[in-house]
Amino acid sequence: MKTIVELVLDPEQYLIEKRFHQAVANRLNITDNELNHVQVLRRSIDSRRSKIKYHVTAEAYTHHDQYRKPQPQPQYKNVEQAEPVIIVGAGPAGLFAALRALELGYKPVILERGKNVRDRKYDIARLAKEGIVNPNSNWCFGEGGAGTFSDGKLYTRSTKRGDVGDVLNKLIEHGADEQILIDAHAHIGTDRLSVIIAHIRETIESYGGVYLFETQVTDLVLDGNKVVGVRTAGGNSYNATAVILATGHSARDIYELFARKGWAIEAKPFAMGVRVEHPQMLINSIQYHSENYSPLLPPATYSMVTQVENHGVFSFCMCPGGIIVPAATDSEQQVVNGMSNSRRNSPYANSGIAVTVDMADVPEYSKYGALALLRFQQDVERTMYTAAGNSIKAPTQRLNDFCNGRASKRINKSSYMAGCTEAPLHELLPNFVVKALQQGFRNFGQKMRGFYTEAANVLGVESRTSSPVRIPRKDNYEHIQLCNLYPCGEGAGYAGGIMSSAIDGINCMNAIARKAE
Repeated sequence: MKTIVELVLDPEQYLIEKRFHQAVANRLNITDNELNHVQVLRRSIDSRRSKIKYHVTAEAYTHHDQYRKPQPQPQYKNVEQAEPVIIVGAGPAGLFAALRALELGYKPVILERGKNVRDRKYDIARLAKEGIVNPNSNWCFGEGGAGTFSDGKLYTRSTKRGDVGDVLNKLIEHGADEQILIDAHAHIGTDRLSVIIAHIRETIESYGGVYLFETQVTDLVLDGNKVVGVRTAGGNSYNATAVILATGHSARDIYELFARKGWAIEAKPFAMGVRVEHPQMLINSIQYHSENYSPLLPPATYSMVTQVENHGVFSFCMCPGGIIVPAATDSEQQVVNGMSNSRRNSPYANSGIAVTVDMADVPEYSKYGALALLRFQQDVERTMYTAAGNSIKAPTQRLNDFCNGRASKRINKSSYMAGCTEAPLHELLPNFVVKALQQGFRNFGQKMRGFYTEAANVLGVESRTSSPVRIPRKDNYEHIQLCNLYPCGEGAGYAGGIMSSAIDGINCMNAIARKAE
């Protein structure tokens, strides 16, 4: 019979297969030859002490046991002639809503303003090299949404909202490594995630679902207070009994549409800050307590949070071995974000460091109502664009100079692909954000000795942490005012990342099916 074992091991004991099997056998008090198979269920790195340890939970099978690898069988239905559901947006929320639609017997019709993942790469390359932003095809818009070109992080605190394992298994089904099931902080990497996104499309289309790329939704079709379809920028209308609105946190035109039509939306607190970049070797030496840590260990990560007066300051989307990318979605904006490939092999580590923002911080914007925090976000992004000489170069300052309120005479090398320009971010960012960041960085330096250093840069502005607008919905996931409309994912203000967005998409599709019963 199988036996569950829990082990605390040195990196070499876990990462060298022969030594790992020997450690399991020793725990079971058997010989190596008696051990038939070991299946790791969960693993995490504990770097809190000078000696790094792996915490491992595994199933052990002796030679009397037969291990059978689980083979999940997709339960998709041919939906070519089924009732259609319109899904606006092909990000994680929209794609997983579409996969769930196939399981439930609905035909997903996905309308995506951007391009497919292959063609989208050309626009992203042009953005980085020439500074030209295609407003419908960029780091945020296009097949897979903003998550496609990110670190591909797969952890979430939303475990009570749905089946995380179901989402992970669907990703594995479409090409993700099975290791994502066991890592405490799993990730895929943008190089692999873009392939997986294309495989998901192949599945959806093979069972009768429909993709319409470069199709921007500009209005809803109403019958009274019921949504019966959508209209697009091309002048076409598409009808369905339900519409899932999964447009992402940067689809500002959707918020403008709701405000113009008088449909219910509300301002939502979000966060704003900078992206900080260190040499990865420095982060490794801090987190692993030595410059001579085991080369078997992965690039080190960190996660930090502190409170500065009335504001939370926290690390966001930390990318070990990553690069910083331009995330503007229109002209006259300067926005940065982070990403990394599966190997995380860049010499840099970067992370968003963000400060919570709510209406009390910007009372002068209250005149904009539900769009108040969006207008604030837009103004800061324009300020950054102007400071960069009307370009998407990143206004950049050394970390210690930023915290001491002085201009940098020179800045460190950076991974930011569109180029950096020296700028006094301590003067350009809103004063309350600056003060919180300055103290927050000092607090982080006390927790991670060496983090507060002149060897690090801060780049502005990290402003797309989440949506500054919420599209309110009822307990059954419908909009509070418009029937048959299901606001979904990050753009609606109900998720933050790949996993929680995917779960929200599944939940919205389940709600549509329940209503039809």
